[in-house]
Amino acid sequence: MNGASTPARSRPDRSLTPSDRIARNLGWFSLGLGLAELVAPRLLARTLGLEGRETLLRAYGLREIGAGMWALSDTPAPAMWSRVAGDLADLGTLALGARGGDEAQKRNAIIAIAAILGITALDLVTALRLGEESSEREGETGRDYSDRSGFPRGVAGARGAAAGFEQPEDFRATVEDLAEQRAFEPA
Repeated sequence: MNGASTPARSRPDRSLTPSDRIARNLGWFSLGLGLAELVAPRLLARTLGLEGRETLLRAYGLREIGAGMWALSDTPAPAMWSRVAGDLADLGTLALGARGGDEAQKRNAIIAIAAILGITALDLVTALRLGEESSEREGETGRDYSDRSGFPRGVAGARGAAAGFEQPEDFRATVEDLAEQRAFEPA
């Protein structure tokens, strides 16, 4: 990818951080899960005890695909927060499946809840790390430098520091030198 086609917030000067790689992998996972929810909502609903909620599963599939595409972008941190919120919605929906249905459906819903809890933890840690990395890149280190001037001896010590400066002879130019120089410059 060349510099001209890279979005302004992208980091073409560095390789992907471990958090970026995890976000990308979670993005691909989201795309696959979203596709499964779009293509086979009836099968998922029957497996997890969520019969009658196929439209909701399709909507979750669209959400997963959107989050997955966003996670594959140059700014995956917001996508990870979107995934965390989506995971919480998924957990609530799966809790309904764990309460109803037969024993196999309850078992499947509980297994899915356990898996989503693990993925939610990974999404949360990744979102936090990406946020820290972004803050560090943008200079938001949490440190307050407002009381610093940038001058080693302070502002008062910098005042008048050049008062006794003697300009070297070869750095001096007179008005005549400048006029002579302009006479030879092309117009």
